[in-house]
Amino acid sequence: MLGDVFDGNGVVVAPEQKGDRALWDAITVALVAVSTDQDTVPSLNGIIEQAATAMRDAGQDFQTLQRRELTVDHGPAQMLKASYQEKASGRDWIEELVFIQGPENEIYSVALKCSPEHLTRLESAMKELLASWSVPEPQPPAKLDGQAPGEPPSSEAPSQEKP
Repeated sequence: MLGDVFDGNGVVVAPEQKGDRALWDAITVALVAVSTDQDTVPSLNGIIEQAATAMRDAGQDFQTLQRRELTVDHGPAQMLKASYQEKASGRDWIEELVFIQGPENEIYSVALKCSPEHLTRLESAMKELLASWSVPEPQPPAKLDGQAPGEPPSSEAPSQEKP
């Protein structure tokens, strides 16, 4: 593990490599967007476009290699695979980003960033990670004083069935 990202909402992992860590092949897993209300629900398309723009800004010779919709853990997801040459280092990169929508409209990211010659080996690790992906189901609201699970709050009168 190389460290955490997104204010502790994600991690970066990588196999041991030589040279500057900024140039290491790595996989990042993170919670990247949370909806606080229904009016600000992030879209997978919007998140993908933001990621593509960031890659274009950081590199040159940007090319989209693949973009498609997926299903991950029974939920909607989108994948973007792109190649570019990083302006700062001159290094060629392939990035494969998968954005997964969670049960409460949160967006998770699984991102592989590697040199083109290591793509085949690391892409299989990313596929295994996605195959094992599981987002916890949302928890029901906490019950109130003496309330049974699934029972309406005490301020609401329970429905009465007539015999």
